Amino acid sequence: MRSDEFYMHRALDQARLGLAAGEVPVGAVVVDGTGDIVGVGYNAPVAGHDPSAHAEIRALRDAGARLGNYRLDGCSLYVTLEPCLMCTGAIIHARIARVVYAAVEPRSGMVESKANLFAQPWYNHRVTVEGGMLASRASRLLREFFATRRQP
Repeated sequence: MRSDEFYMHRALDQARLGLAAGEVPVGAVVVDGTGDIVGVGYNAPVAGHDPSAHAEIRALRDAGARLGNYRLDGCSLYVTLEPCLMCTGAIIHARIARVVYAAVEPRSGMVESKANLFAQPWYNHRVTVEGGMLASRASRLLREFFATRRQP
């Protein structure tokens, strides 16, 4: 099995694809228990006219299609930005075992910034979480993206 850093670099590769497509640069990969990347995704709500096309959702959909199951038991999700409300719900329903994310999302992050949905007692599935992996690289991509959007 490769390191968490290796997989986060793959998520950053996905974020760069989103950036090249003019989307907010967030990327995600799903890794199965053997260390194989089974799902990839980057943000694409603008291009797809789809508010649910976040990187995490796209990676979960890709993994589900490849594995032939919406339950992704034993899989880990690596994402370059702290997941939002919608994505944390999808992660729980997919039965992802572990989430590793890079940068915090102070406005809408639902892992540590605004709440910790994974820790709520009413869910029958527990997700292990680690934040901050390559956070400076992910944050830099986001800052560069928004700086170009804010120029007159």
